[in-house]
This record gives sequence, C-alpha cells and structure tokens, in this order.
Amino acid sequence: MTQAERRRYARHLSLPGFGEAGQAKLKAARVLIVGAGGLGSPASLYLAAAGVGTIGLVDFDAVDETNLQRQILYGTGDVGKPKLDAAASRLRDVNPLVEIERVDRPFCPANALALVRSFDVVVDGTDNFPTRYLVNDACVMTGTPNVYGSVARFEGQAAVFAAPGGPCYRCLHPEPPPADLIPNCADGGVLGVLPGLIGTIQATEAIKLIAGIGEPLVGRLLLYDALTMRVRQITLARDLDCPVCSDRATIRELVAYEPACERPARSLGEMTANQLRAWRSEGREHVLLDVREPSEHAVSRIDGAVLVPLGSLARSFDRLPRDRPVVVYCRSGARSAKAVAQLRSAGFDAHNLAGGILAWER
Repeated sequence: MTQAERRRYARHLSLPGFGEAGQAKLKAARVLIVGAGGLGSPASLYLAAAGVGTIGLVDFDAVDETNLQRQILYGTGDVGKPKLDAAASRLRDVNPLVEIERVDRPFCPANALALVRSFDVVVDGTDNFPTRYLVNDACVMTGTPNVYGSVARFEGQAAVFAAPGGPCYRCLHPEPPPADLIPNCADGGVLGVLPGLIGTIQATEAIKLIAGIGEPLVGRLLLYDALTMRVRQITLARDLDCPVCSDRATIRELVAYEPACERPARSLGEMTANQLRAWRSEGREHVLLDVREPSEHAVSRIDGAVLVPLGSLARSFDRLPRDRPVVVYCRSGARSAKAVAQLRSAGFDAHNLAGGILAWER
C-alpha cells in the first residue's frame, strides 16, 4: 500500500481480524452495483469510501427531482443529468483511488452473464422484478455472490444469495409476481431513510464477503420494519427443486420477463408531450386523465386534469365522456399505458402520454 492509502484506510488497518490483509482484498476486488438509485446510492458511497478497487455501476436513467428524497448520491444540481455522470463524479470525489466503470445500458440477457462474470460480487440495487430475477439467475450461473436488498413503504429486506452452498432468490420466490400486484415506489411510496439503511447493510455484506470476515447473510433473510424499529431474520434453505440453482434446475439460460434490453416501445395510442401541447394550443376537445395517486396529484399536475387513480379506473368509466379522446398520464407512462389498455377495451378513444408528467414538465 502507498502512504496515501495507509492514511486513508487507517481505521480499517487497525481493525482486529481485518488489517492490511483485509484492505488489500478490498483494493483487489471488483463489485458490480446494478441500479444507482435508492439502494445503489449508499452502497456505492460506502464501498468507494472503504476502498473497493473497482466499482461497476449499471444505470441508464437521469436524475429526477423525486429521487432526491432518498437517493443521496445526487444533489439538486444533478437534476436532469445522467445518473452515471453524477454518480461517477461524486464517487471519485469520495475516493479518487477507486476505479469507476460505467455501464450506461440496461442490464439484460444479452450482457448480464458477461458483466457479472467480470466482477467478484454483485450488489442488487434494482427496483423491478424482471431485473431482480435476471440478476439472481446471472449470479447463479456464474457463481457470483448476489447481495440482495429491497425496500417498500416502511419495510426492507436484505440477504446474500447465490453464495456457495446457500440459496438463491428463486428458492424464496420461484417466479415473479403478476406485474400489477406489487406497487412500485411511485405508487406505494417509500420512507426516504429506508434505502439508506438497507443499502448500507448491502455494502457491509459485500465487504464481509470480499474480506472473508464475519458471518454473511447466507441462508438468512433479514427483515426490517422502520415503524416498529424491529429487525428479525428468517432462515432460508436451498430449495432442492429450485428452477435455477438446484440439481434439478430447469432454467439453464437467462429468462427475460420483459424486453429489458430495449427502452419501452411506443404503445398503441401513444402521444408525445409536444403533441398534447399542440392539442391544447389548438383548443382540440379532449379529456385529460391523471391515473396517479392523490398524494402525487397534490404535488404536481397538468392543469385541467381529472384524477382517477388506476386502481379505481374500472369503476369510474361512467364518469368519463365517450364523445371525445381521453389522454391519460401518470408519472412516466407505465401506469397510464395500463389505463389506456383498459379504456380501449371499454370502447374509449384513449391515448397514453409518453413519458408521463415528467416528459410534460421537461
């Protein structure tokens, strides 16, 4: 180690059972973080500060103002910038001795195995089930430990999957849930400090795996409830019939539960923000429908919009006129696409605002 490294990592070097040998392992390690959001923010900051030699970041999103409540990797001045640009700059400021490898494309079957294979540990910072299963399967197939974390509302989870002898994520949940069953952060909300706690636990587990210290969360699922401040653990055994990690595995190639390699294609009846602006400027008759939750509508809305949350849309058809087009929007276009499908099935002339209110505001 250089003298600069000895000064920077002095508190690690004095740790019993860690010392210079542990720090050298961190310096030689390569950690891939899939998702530079709520979980990836604290995980990447602490891994960079700890001296992990190479940190790979997978993300292709831009910083949005709504991210700032929990994604501490970014500041107000970063809004609108690509996340990887802002993240790399911040992490290099935290520790210029760490190498940052940027992957500014979706994590998908075409690149997952090659990416995961080139790293020692993967930190799962994903916020959707298709990518989460893809991370798990790629880790199992390459023998790479998967440091899992997830958050929703006031609760979080953490575990280490795909470690030698331990279970994988599919041992817990063999198949993804239906797409509309589990609300995302935009729909259900998330306490801002919660990803900080779970992401820090993920960083801790990655460091333990790399340095070979302590007892990683292999075969254990940690559950945290922020409202009651209770932490409990569930013992997880390998599923002898697991479809991906057992001797009876049926999944031997990566499965894409949605076209993750490509940005969403334009859906039926989709219109751009500029097209909507032209309609409004021309005075063209239409109904503007907001299918977000009331809490979102209270923060920002498009003037003249009628609020009907997606969950109650089917019960509200009688409230909507059928003699003019219905333009539907949500935050980014996903929920509104579902709403448009329902409306068109019911005979409405419905159009989805591509990119949602975010595109309108831009």
